[in-house]
Amino acid sequence: MNNIINEKQSISENDHRRIGKELDLFSFSEYVGSGLALWHPNGAIIRNEIESFWKKEHQKAGYKYVYSPIVGLKQLWEKSGHLEHFADCMYPPMDMSLKDKKEQGAYYVKPMSCPFHVAIYNSSVHSYKELPIKYCELGNVYRYEASGGLQGLLRVRCISQDDAHIICRQDQFMEELSKVFDFGFAFNKAFGYDKFKVYFSVRDLDGKKDKYIDNEPIWKMAEQSIEQVLKDKNISYDIDVGGAKFYGPAIDVKAVDKNGKEWQCMTIQLDMNLPEKWGMYYIGEDGQKHIPIMLHRAILGSIERFIGVYLEQCEGKLPVWLSPVQVKILPISDRHQNAVAKLQEKLSENDIRAEIDNSGNSISYQIRDAVKKKIPYLIVIGDKEVENNCISVRLRNGEQINNISLADFIKRVSEKIKNKSFDL
Repeated sequence: MNNIINEKQSISENDHRRIGKELDLFSFSEYVGSGLALWHPNGAIIRNEIESFWKKEHQKAGYKYVYSPIVGLKQLWEKSGHLEHFADCMYPPMDMSLKDKKEQGAYYVKPMSCPFHVAIYNSSVHSYKELPIKYCELGNVYRYEASGGLQGLLRVRCISQDDAHIICRQDQFMEELSKVFDFGFAFNKAFGYDKFKVYFSVRDLDGKKDKYIDNEPIWKMAEQSIEQVLKDKNISYDIDVGGAKFYGPAIDVKAVDKNGKEWQCMTIQLDMNLPEKWGMYYIGEDGQKHIPIMLHRAILGSIERFIGVYLEQCEGKLPVWLSPVQVKILPISDRHQNAVAKLQEKLSENDIRAEIDNSGNSISYQIRDAVKKKIPYLIVIGDKEVENNCISVRLRNGEQINNISLADFIKRVSEKIKNKSFDL
């Protein structure tokens, strides 16, 4: 399989696929299929921490979490325009009428969550006072990427999209767009990214007007409003002529890693197609129906790619809050088993992920193994530690903390986790 490491491949030490294998985070299987990642327990911990943080921050920012199915009828994707504009990236349909004569039409696995969020909005009538309404979802979408382009987690076929849609009035659009910038930059900075490159995608009108939906006044309003927000926030940007979606202009924000390489993170797209096509409306202050504006928005791009890039950015040395194993405990001999078991229990009670090395290998080997797996804290327990009721801690960076009380160590680690610190 083209996204599975084999011995003949030339792969750098810092490649996320190598790191993923060393830390036992994820794998791919030829029996499962190309581009379909299998997340191991260690990798699932990283995902869960990121997703929990994502949900918490979105809740604080006024987003409402929703769930949607992974398949939808052909009619859904025809009406949304995906079958017309995005069919090459969609999987072939499933004709369920062959199984159930009452079923009419084929089902497609979803490439995007947008139509489902529209359906949720349309399930009830909304007042202008309710807007903006913000739906968010960490849903799996499926896109048939060319097999030659698959590369570990950086390009996969099952994508965990950090999707959100903001449905607002025209007079709220600029403020909501500004909030998305602030939210997205702050979220990415929590992971150490502080350099970004912004691209503003507009239409290419040189003989290609039929490529875009025909609503010139809304196009001009959208492009001018976006440009004004970028200038008001003093955000430098490049113009990407022809990069606009068929349904509206877009903004792509790329995080710049320590090597100067750009990686897609935040995407903001203004949709002038779905609201009208799906009959979305709200009741205005005048008692009449008005069509809202909808913003599509992702701040990480995809969980898979974000984690793949992040593993390379930090060279596998994850901050404590993201480390699958935060503390490794090494008993010098079998007579110290009771002591290390109590230590692990105490750490677990304080929500610190701790493991005991019961491999039976020599202490020097166990230390080397823990260092190789980039575990933040390493504690060796022997007679001295048991007698003195204290511990000595080896940090991942090679520093040593001797004769520290367990209470002080727990306080130190807990603060690092709470603050999402990069240092130990």
